[in-house]
Amino acid sequence: MNFLALLLGLAVERLLTHFFHWREFHWLDPIFDWCFQRVGKADKLVALGSCLALVAIILLPVVLIFIGLLDRFAHIPLFIFSVFVLLFCLGPRDLGEEVDEYRKAVIDNNPDEAHMLASELLEYEPEAGVMPDVEHAIYAQANNRIFGVVFWFAVLGPVGAWLFRVLDLMRRRAIHYYIDISGDQVATQYLQSSPIIIAALKLHQFFAWVPSRLLMIGYAMAGDYDSAVSAWRNPPIASAELFPAKDEQLLGAIGCAAAPDLPEDDVPARAQIAIDFVIRTLWMIWCPVLALLTIYGAIN
Repeated sequence: MNFLALLLGLAVERLLTHFFHWREFHWLDPIFDWCFQRVGKADKLVALGSCLALVAIILLPVVLIFIGLLDRFAHIPLFIFSVFVLLFCLGPRDLGEEVDEYRKAVIDNNPDEAHMLASELLEYEPEAGVMPDVEHAIYAQANNRIFGVVFWFAVLGPVGAWLFRVLDLMRRRAIHYYIDISGDQVATQYLQSSPIIIAALKLHQFFAWVPSRLLMIGYAMAGDYDSAVSAWRNPPIASAELFPAKDEQLLGAIGCAAAPDLPEDDVPARAQIAIDFVIRTLWMIWCPVLALLTIYGAIN
């Protein structure tokens, strides 16, 4: 059932993307901020426990609904609920739509719009006058916005999808919260000294580790395998504590190595290739794998 709900959710998500601006879940921001303010100076164990408790509280309604719908009415209500949760967990914005907007801004020579969209994909303000590395960010964001949700949905159903989305939202809010209160120049100091932001980052990294590796394998299988393996064996030196951190930089390097090569200065075309390659990896590599696993499970 999870596989059918996944296929339907992914298909409907592309059709209804303009109606899902509210899945950015800004209503959770005050809850995250309250937790950061309360335990911002606590030790590591208290910070980690606070993050886990907060995630558990936000996760509880979905868990209760899921349990309440188990084995009811031939699983039809649970199927509908699963599709509904998946639709709202993919994102927070549609990656393909955001890339299309970025490409249009670059082609139309609209630097302000391109800069704003690039900052959303990169999760930091790119240097003015310098073409940002959006291509690598697309391959990395595919795990946070799509594949991580898909993986945990396949493992734990709607509870898993909501769990990964909450962790990603908390990670994003922690970063922006500390940048807002500290300023860009000293944000790194807060990252190194604040247990709460370290806990938020580490929790997300823990749950993103397996899907990120599977996505790397998918990139290699969907494109130039030898180049992807070479990039995997020679990982880039991590240069950021925020996004992209070590795993995200490796995802970007492997994706760029596996995808069709284009001139470096053709930014719109490289962005289009990147999002097309992400979609191909999802639909042509991992959806068939999930289908086979579903069939195997049904037979056994």
